[in-house]
Amino acid sequence: MYGGPCRTFGPVGSLRFCFTRFFRLLFAGAGLAWVAGSAPAAEHPRVAVAAAANLVYALDELHRAFRAAEPDIELTVSTGASGSLVAQITHGAPYDVFLSADLEYPRALLAAGHAKPDSLIVFAQGRLVVWTLNPALALDSFATLDWNAVKKIAIANTDSAPYGRAARSALERAGLWSQLSPKLVYGENVSQTAQFVETGSADLGFVALSLVLSPRLKERGRWLAVPPDLYSPLAQGAVLTRRGAANPAAARYLQFLQSEPAQAVLSRFGYEVPRRPVSGRAEVRDWTLGRQ
Repeated sequence: MYGGPCRTFGPVGSLRFCFTRFFRLLFAGAGLAWVAGSAPAAEHPRVAVAAAANLVYALDELHRAFRAAEPDIELTVSTGASGSLVAQITHGAPYDVFLSADLEYPRALLAAGHAKPDSLIVFAQGRLVVWTLNPALALDSFATLDWNAVKKIAIANTDSAPYGRAARSALERAGLWSQLSPKLVYGENVSQTAQFVETGSADLGFVALSLVLSPRLKERGRWLAVPPDLYSPLAQGAVLTRRGAANPAAARYLQFLQSEPAQAVLSRFGYEVPRRPVSGRAEVRDWTLGRQ
């Protein structure tokens, strides 16, 4: 290792020469090992996603498909009410992509300069349902539902959660808001609203179809679709934040949301997705522009 054994142990000078040579080589080797060991490994690109709570279960499957296509990109996810996430982004929360349950909130980010211009896409449309675990409650149709048999009704926050606003709209258009307001219990977001039903804190809840079709809940209770003419379209909008605009991996994530594997996952969770004709080009619908 250091040029062979030191055979001359007579004169002091020989010892000094031999050991000096040995330690120089030893420390040089250790230095090279330290440099090699301390060299930083190449970091994988990362994408921080802020997603509306209605996507909480669908994201697990979506991100498995994304990692299969982009194994080098690391994802972190936070979920909550769309309005609450917008407030976080506005105050500097480090998210690259925002997935909203409507178009109002991503458009607000764009208007305030907190999102990349022209990056807004609509990747699906959500559906509002009523869900119950009460076997005695008849769910034949929304028009004939016996509201007198319901003691507590869960809905999401009507100020910050699009599914909460949709639930209020449905009750108002059906002429039921004033009658049922005393029975309402409010979840911070639509995911918590479903928890109120699951734990028995509410007899029935207005929730996202994507939640009740999830592997965790699909075998529990019964659900009924709320007529879509009773609420505005729940177009699911995605946008790059100002931070995400400088992250190429975030742009790739947005592209993935429009891919056939992603659309197949979303369809299984009850979302309406753009149809793809034989040509492979997605059909453009009015709801992709926020109209119906």
